[in-house]
Formats: sequence, C-alpha cells, structure tokens
Amino acid sequence: MVAGNARDSAQSQVTSQLRKGVLEFCVLALLRDGPRYGVELVDHLARTPVMATSQGTIYPLLSRLRRSGLVDTELRESSVGPSRRYYDLTDAGRAALEQFSDGWPAFRDAVDHFLTPGDRP
Repeated sequence: MVAGNARDSAQSQVTSQLRKGVLEFCVLALLRDGPRYGVELVDHLARTPVMATSQGTIYPLLSRLRRSGLVDTELRESSVGPSRRYYDLTDAGRAALEQFSDGWPAFRDAVDHFLTPGDRP
C-alpha cells in the first residue's frame, strides 16, 4: 500500500505542476464569453477534475491577471448576498489567450512526441 501511496503522491505533484502551467490560460478562456466572478470560475474549473482548484489559488491568480492588464474587474450588486467582483478579459487578455491557443497544439504535440515510445531523430 505504501508504494501505491507514493505513486499517487508523485502523480498528484505532476498534475499540480501541469495545472499551474496552464491554469492562467484556462481562466482567460473561461472569461472569453463574458465576465465571471471568482467562485464561478472555481466551479467551472472543478467540472474537469484535473483542473479543480481552490479559491486560495484562483484569487491570487486573478489579482496577477489584473495587475498584468489581462483582466478588468467590476463590483456588482448581488441579489443573494454581498456584492461580487466580476472579472472580464481586456484586449491584452484576448491577445494573450489567442497567442496561447495558437501555440498550444505544437507544444502539446511536442510533449506527446517525447512521451511516445519509439525511435526519435
């Protein structure tokens, strides 16, 4: 059982590192169709278990995106509780998402190339 736990822990670390590398762009993609608030983003990410993250991760990420000029924020009243801060893509955010989207297939294919057993030039 211990070996299985070690393997699960190692896999969890790999998944965590991969998620950190792409989470920013997944959030930008979720904002592509319109503004969302933080908990809504966490809920959408959780629908794909490998992308599930916490509010403790998403809010610092959203702050970095705002400081980088990739998202804007707007405080909106809520009918079911306190006001919510909504995040929306800026033109720079759309451009960053487009650049990532353009480069992703080649990057994914390159990683797949190295992970596939066989002869490599």
